[in-house]
Amino acid sequence: MNPTIDLFMQNAPRVGAHAIFAENREQLASTLLNILADEESVYFPCISDLEKTLAAGCPRRVNDYFGATATVEEATAAIAETGTIVSTSAKGRPVQATLLPAHHVALVSRTNVFQTVDDFFASCMDPLPANITLITGPSRTADIELTLTVGVHGPKRVDIIVF
Repeated sequence: MNPTIDLFMQNAPRVGAHAIFAENREQLASTLLNILADEESVYFPCISDLEKTLAAGCPRRVNDYFGATATVEEATAAIAETGTIVSTSAKGRPVQATLLPAHHVALVSRTNVFQTVDDFFASCMDPLPANITLITGPSRTADIELTLTVGVHGPKRVDIIVF
């Protein structure tokens, strides 16, 4: 791996995400099936060719994210310094699909792991998508008494496979 990917793989767990590196597409597919083993229903946006290919091998695939327990998407990018994944609304991708199901599985190409958020935005072409969502680990919120709750305003579990 390179230093930027190494940094991402160190920082993602620090923010509560589970990060796995897959050497090739076969390892990516088998890792994904292991991650999804206990999920009842899985939504794939099927925007990218990778999502379409992986969706075909998922026995519990559903066509709508509203009732899904997990979403699998090819994320736009990852930010190494914060362990963040970047999802966008480009090409009609439903942003809600990354936020509604309790489990979000992001697939990130090693070529799309950037050192900093500035590096990511410097690589973006005009025009930017209407929505860019930065996801740093599972959703967290706290009440006025600072009682932390995970998964109220987004996914409770985040898995990231860098391939």
